[in-house]
Amino acid sequence: MNAADLRTQPSDAPSAFRPWWFADAYRRAAPPPPQVLQGEQSCDVAIVGGGYTGLWTAIMLKQAQPQLRVALIEQDRIGAGASGRNGGCLLTWSAKYLTLRRLFVESEALRLVRASEDAVYAIRDFCRRYAIDAEVRVDGALYTATNLSQRGSMQGVMAALAAKEASSWRTLPIEQVQALAGSTAMLEGVYSPAAGSVHPGLLVLGLARVARELGVTIYEHSPMTALDSPRGQPAQLSTPTGQLQARQVVLATNAWMGRQFREFAGTIAVVSSDMLITEPVPATLAELGLQHGAAVCDSRIFVHYWRSTPDGRLMLGKGGNTFAFGGRMLAEFDQPSRYLPQLQQSLRRFFPALASVPIAASWNGASDRSVTGFPFFGRLSGTDNVFYGFGYSGNGVGPSYLGGQILSSLVLGLDNAWTRSGLTHGPRGYFPPEPFRWVGSQLVRNAIRRKEAMEDREEAPWWLDCQLAKLAQAAGKADKG
Repeated sequence: MNAADLRTQPSDAPSAFRPWWFADAYRRAAPPPPQVLQGEQSCDVAIVGGGYTGLWTAIMLKQAQPQLRVALIEQDRIGAGASGRNGGCLLTWSAKYLTLRRLFVESEALRLVRASEDAVYAIRDFCRRYAIDAEVRVDGALYTATNLSQRGSMQGVMAALAAKEASSWRTLPIEQVQALAGSTAMLEGVYSPAAGSVHPGLLVLGLARVARELGVTIYEHSPMTALDSPRGQPAQLSTPTGQLQARQVVLATNAWMGRQFREFAGTIAVVSSDMLITEPVPATLAELGLQHGAAVCDSRIFVHYWRSTPDGRLMLGKGGNTFAFGGRMLAEFDQPSRYLPQLQQSLRRFFPALASVPIAASWNGASDRSVTGFPFFGRLSGTDNVFYGFGYSGNGVGPSYLGGQILSSLVLGLDNAWTRSGLTHGPRGYFPPEPFRWVGSQLVRNAIRRKEAMEDREEAPWWLDCQLAKLAQAAGKADKG
């Protein structure tokens, strides 16, 4: 791997726009001033990317071997990427069990489901141990149906998990569903206690604080501009103002990976998830029953998702809006959402009582959608000491804890369930090359939107699902699982 193989773009420069969670966390947590990589430095393990995956990996490495010299470089501030702008829904892989079972042997699929549920409690316990006030509330997840076509979407996976005595899900009476969701628009729902919500910005800053306390050196405003890693030799990472030599390297830049490294160009589609958050209205949320930290979503392909905050706000988001041509980091990924009118329409539909509540902010961010919908890990081609992990596909708050376990195990050369996992075999599928990938994504997105609109009006014909599945397969999109 040499400098010519690393592709950086002018759009990678930090933006002045800050999404709500990120800005709120930096106001409340007051992190130390950024330390920029200067001159020639060295370490045992260099981690590129200051989000959940990079920080969990750094922490787990130091916990396993405190003597390791671990350094992390981030092109902006810690948490400026997906970790500081997601919806804060702490979810698992249990709803994707059928896809896991298709990808891996059944025992591994079950292990990954259980590990993803264990991660929810592990994150809560970690925050308690290290006094991270990330507003972690393990109050469960509710998957709902908001039209007749969405009904029964979880029955298959629930039955398959129950057959293995591994299901944490149960069907709730409609009264409980509507009370937990805070909306009478719900027609049915299933609930799992192994989930919840967090303040994503406070969590990422809390992880950074703990990493520093454990001895991790964090360099911010230090984008990687070159990576040279000849076999059998230490790697050399370059930034605009310095160089960092390391025995081993972890790449944890997620949605940026497809643009930075040619071998990953077709492994992910970069797509936005758009969110809004209201001003505090605790009395109104109390009337709706939204005084808990459960994560709620409907059963669309591009789901609506929402959760409340301890101070009485409601966050509502929707995935699958903007697809980036060639995996570029578009300027609109760092701006208020242009889909705010649609988000407000959904807010009014689900929560009429919030129709006139002021919106505090809207934002979006780039999600690294893989073909399977799951992250993948491995060793960078042509190297023996550079590891990577990305592709969380919009569900990274909880699974990034597993990513830290995988990457730290790979770096330490362990022989365990994580290094033997099928997740460590690199990408499991590729999207078509451009322009076919982008054209296909537009066809699929528009077909899904038409289908969802027809379902809301109860007009969707029975054969539309079959046609949409064929279209999605042709575009390289994995099934919903």
